[in-house]
Amino acid sequence: MFNEIIKKVDWCGNMLSLSTGKVARDADGAVLASMGNTSVLCTVVFDKNSRTDIDFFPLCVYYREMSYAAGKIPGGFIKKEGKFSEHEILISRLIDRSIRPLFDSNFCNETQIICTVMSYDPRYSPDILAIIGSSAALAISGIPIIRPIGAARVGLVNDEFVLNPTIHHNSTDHRELDLVVAATTCDYDSITMVEARAYEIKKEQILAAIKFGCESLNPVISAIEEMQSSLRKEKFVVTASPHLSYNDEILAHFNYDIRSALLLSIKKERNQKLQLIQQNVIDYFFQNGAKDEIAVLNIKKALDNVISMIFRNLVLQDKTRIGNRAMDEIRPIICEVGLFNMVHGSALFTRGNTQSLATITLGSSTDEQVVEQLNGCERQHFLLDYIFLPYSVGEISSLRAASRREIGHGYLAKKAIQPVIPTKEEFPYTIRIVSEITQSDGSSSMATVCSASLSLMDAGVPIKTHTAGIAMGGVCGENNNFQILSDICGDEDHFGDIDCKVAGTKNGITAVQLDIKVQGISLSIIENILRQAEIGIDHILGVMNNTINCSKSELSAYAPMVQTLEIQKEKIRDIIGVGGKVIKEICKSFDVEIDVGENGEVKVWGNIGENVKKAVQNIESIVFIPQIGDIFDGEVVKIIESGAFIKYVAGRDGFVHISEINDTHIKDINEHIKLGDKVKVKIIGIDHKNRVKLTLRTDKEHCKNNKNEQQNVTGPIKKRIKLKETAVISNRKYFD
Repeated sequence: MFNEIIKKVDWCGNMLSLSTGKVARDADGAVLASMGNTSVLCTVVFDKNSRTDIDFFPLCVYYREMSYAAGKIPGGFIKKEGKFSEHEILISRLIDRSIRPLFDSNFCNETQIICTVMSYDPRYSPDILAIIGSSAALAISGIPIIRPIGAARVGLVNDEFVLNPTIHHNSTDHRELDLVVAATTCDYDSITMVEARAYEIKKEQILAAIKFGCESLNPVISAIEEMQSSLRKEKFVVTASPHLSYNDEILAHFNYDIRSALLLSIKKERNQKLQLIQQNVIDYFFQNGAKDEIAVLNIKKALDNVISMIFRNLVLQDKTRIGNRAMDEIRPIICEVGLFNMVHGSALFTRGNTQSLATITLGSSTDEQVVEQLNGCERQHFLLDYIFLPYSVGEISSLRAASRREIGHGYLAKKAIQPVIPTKEEFPYTIRIVSEITQSDGSSSMATVCSASLSLMDAGVPIKTHTAGIAMGGVCGENNNFQILSDICGDEDHFGDIDCKVAGTKNGITAVQLDIKVQGISLSIIENILRQAEIGIDHILGVMNNTINCSKSELSAYAPMVQTLEIQKEKIRDIIGVGGKVIKEICKSFDVEIDVGENGEVKVWGNIGENVKKAVQNIESIVFIPQIGDIFDGEVVKIIESGAFIKYVAGRDGFVHISEINDTHIKDINEHIKLGDKVKVKIIGIDHKNRVKLTLRTDKEHCKNNKNEQQNVTGPIKKRIKLKETAVISNRKYFD
């Protein structure tokens, strides 16, 4: 019944399986990609009619992780998968960026790729399988692509590269590098995508990792091509776009005007000039008749194509770029910090016509983001949100939830900053950065990296060095003629062939994201891009360091305060109380937040220093273990005929027998003490029920003769409870 085709290949010690013909048979292409017990179903469907009403390729990629793949039922009230998570969106973008260069430039048919994780084995990451499966599904769909791609993840373990690191390579072992590369060949001359997170490593290691990953792809690409040959599906015929017929005439009549517009450095002036040219071009072709909407759209496409041609000639032949900048020239940079007093840290980074306003908020450990994925829950104490506002490009638009682009840009900036963020042990606060793009002319994600780094230092977060980012572009011509552009603007991104974002510190690279529009680029081009990017990053770091070169020694006066103490694990339940009664009461009484760790570490957070101190003292009294000989300043809380009850620490009472009130015989206790009296008491006994016996004799005799032995109310407590000076509340300084 099923005409199933299965291709299996030993991929560097792991068995990769690609099968088609059994599931999703009505899709134009469907492949089940498996490795170990991880399986991803990848499907491709495309409209057989080309879209003539749009000027872009309508490709949509959806990656979905189903809970059943890991044997789980979704959490929440509804118990079903909801909207796409950020993790799923990021992998969808990863797939999209890997395969988009494969399509014919004239192919404008609506295309949808859906990748569903059917089975999840923690040892094998499904995202790489999703890229490979999508490539295979495209190859057998009938869509004309240049050639299938393969993809691989490269980790760095003990200074050695590891292909597709498994669970056996602990995340802390290969945390120095996490790189994904996609290419159509194994000779590293046709790379289509690179995504990397690195912990300040040199460009030579990045290049070696890309080469290592590409060299492993031959078995994967061969298996896909064998499957493609087995099916022998007829290729869809792509017709040339009608807009091409307008190119020559536009070039002949408007070449000079377009060149002049492209040399303008101010974005608004350049856009106004190009819009005027567009209107003149439309009027030129409709001098003698009514305008046709489809024809107008084709003319606009043709004009965009001609502008791209002129731009490419400027770069490749005249060695001139938009704004008349040098190829390695960085736009003017202005850095400012401390813009707003009430926020915990802020910075404004302006580079040319691109501007990012970053703000820092410091929170408690209860503010951490809990991220649920197939491999379990993760708590994140560092958050970064990228917000692209419509006024940044002079447009009107509805304000909605974060778009895929915003999520992707925010994640890239977060990866770039992550290596310099202190650990929770070094800095217990939850850190949230919000980058609002207030003006945009390209490279806004890298502007976010710079503004985020500046705002971290302004907030007093103990980072050791700045991180800067730069967007590199490129134009590829014939006969290996190519030109690299530093700090590209929006039009250079739009009309160019390469968009490579690079971030790093003075010590090395922290993030790389490479996207291309051509069929593939070589490793040597990437090497030149990284070399030129390092020079640009050094320049940007210099400007940033001139503004602020180290973290402030004090946190904002409006940041929350934290004090940490360590208690015995057996005492955790005493702090929590039945049903959380005790900890809730402390939080409510002192307006604080309390985080109790399983290891006995207790953090007390609050906005008022005195309240934090009182809450800490309250906790100390709860977990305090009394010992004979301890001396306290107490308060009389109850008097009976045989003695009195004294509160010697918060929540703790002891009994003083009438005989222990004075050295002489007492007939009436009320003649010597009254309710509310402040007295100094000493523990002289503890019975088997932990009831404490006190004496007031220390109030006269002991206090007079043994002043050196007296302790404050918290003195004995601090002997047996380790109080970490994570924050000195009086001056709000933070110490490691």
